[in-house]
Amino acid sequence: MTAARNFAIASAMVSVLAIACLNANAEQKQQLGAWEAHYALVPTSFLKPDIAVRYGVTRGRDRAMLNISVLDDGGNPVAVEISGTITNLLSQRQPINFREVTEGRAIYYLAEVKHTDREVLRFAVDITPPDGSAQRLQFQQTMYWDGR
Repeated sequence: MTAARNFAIASAMVSVLAIACLNANAEQKQQLGAWEAHYALVPTSFLKPDIAVRYGVTRGRDRAMLNISVLDDGGNPVAVEISGTITNLLSQRQPINFREVTEGRAIYYLAEVKHTDREVLRFAVDITPPDGSAQRLQFQQTMYWDGR
């Protein structure tokens, strides 16, 4: 990995890493064409109260914060159009309401997710990077109230 890519990844994820005590497996990524999408889903109870207020996040055992950043092939963060849905195992859908956050060179998108204990959620996030090529980030996560 190049120094520029390392810097971009560190910059894009600095807020999540600074506000939550996460293990190294918390961040995940997917290659979407020429773009790299990094994402982390973190229980909001991990956030310190002042950080939650700063980012407008409601803390609670039934809530998580989704953080997504997109990097170009040079490892630079890019602004994108982003939207998505969450589907549970009963096929109930809810929209994901993202808001863009820019801190220095970092650009990332935050959304709050409500969930029940041991609920399996399927995420479908549509990302349109600057070149207009629509991409879809998909992943599944089991959510716990005890922070597992």
